[in-house]
Amino acid sequence: MRLPSWLSQHLAALRAVLVFTVLLGLLYPLALVAASRLPGLDGRADGSLLTVDGRTVGSSLIGQSFTDADGNPIPRYFQSRPSAAGDGYDPTATAAGNLGPESVVDTLSADPADSTSSLLTQVCARSKAVGELDGVDGRRPYCTPDGVGAVLAVFRADGLTGRITRVVSVNQAAPATPFVTTWQGVPVEAAQPGHDYVAEGGIVTPVRGDAPARPAVPADAVTASGSGLDPHISPAYARRQVARVARERGADPAAVRRLVAEHTTGRALGFMGEPGVNVLELNLALDEAFPAR
Repeated sequence: MRLPSWLSQHLAALRAVLVFTVLLGLLYPLALVAASRLPGLDGRADGSLLTVDGRTVGSSLIGQSFTDADGNPIPRYFQSRPSAAGDGYDPTATAAGNLGPESVVDTLSADPADSTSSLLTQVCARSKAVGELDGVDGRRPYCTPDGVGAVLAVFRADGLTGRITRVVSVNQAAPATPFVTTWQGVPVEAAQPGHDYVAEGGIVTPVRGDAPARPAVPADAVTASGSGLDPHISPAYARRQVARVARERGADPAAVRRLVAEHTTGRALGFMGEPGVNVLELNLALDEAFPAR
């Protein structure tokens, strides 16, 4: 007896669901689990955990911070790349900061907890901090000496044209001293918390300043990765930290540089990505070769 077309269609759909459930819901996961147990792959499948004296200290696949209880960098360790994942390197909150090149104006509030920093100010603050930690020039273009974005809101008599009537350093809250005293003959004032100078008609004007075109602090020292979990830093950032780490540990800088070279990985397949230095593995090797004094 011929089944009604609607019933045959439902039976065909049911068979497809059953087949794909077995293939993709059972056989495929089991195949992946079996593959992950193969020699050479089982460590990665288990999280690439690193242990010292039987104690798990982290994963070679996930970055971590090397700071004290107050959040300050520990000078004897190489420092990781900044992270925007949760409070830092949180696998449950992996995400980028969702800030782009046009994020140059901070939100200033009377309550510091309600204030937010633009991407530019975050980069400026990090560059200043790294410069002070490693004893190098932390200046960057479009950054003020006090480590915020060098951005002015310029007000003109006719909106976008006409004479300048007012200039505000939007990322420096009063009573801070503006990074420039005048702009085209008009005195510059510090920003008042709670004001949106862009909405009030100010033209956003970044000021480059006299910072070198090639900053001494590498880009990966001041910007977070897309995942916020990157365990690597660039060889350039690692080299920048060698002198400090060697001094803090009383070690020969040449020996520290050799450790950096030993923990530097090349491009994937020889042409994809960039070389990187695994910070956790390098710091563990440091503790073994040059225990902290």
